[in-house]
Amino acid sequence: MSTTSRLLVGGERTSGQGVRTQNVMAAAAIANIVRSSLGPVGLDKMLVDDIGDVTITNDGATILRLLEVEHPAAKILCELAELQDQEVGDGTTSVVIIAAEL
Repeated sequence: MSTTSRLLVGGERTSGQGVRTQNVMAAAAIANIVRSSLGPVGLDKMLVDDIGDVTITNDGATILRLLEVEHPAAKILCELAELQDQEVGDGTTSVVIIAAEL
């Protein structure tokens, strides 16, 4: 059962099974993007931005930084990778995959 309520600032707050399903799907999508770049035989990703600049990398933090993510749950995983990169400097792909599996 899903419920929706109005917020004072003009937005809506939605809860229920549908929202949980969307959160799980968003986390799985982010993990799937970086999963193939993990490990010694990981594949490189080619990313093209709005103005046509091309970036080729297999670094999870770089991949997630260049994505334009709008979903709140997916943004959290991108921020997780950024913080992992700042604090440790490695393991960004692994931490995103583990967090998405949880």
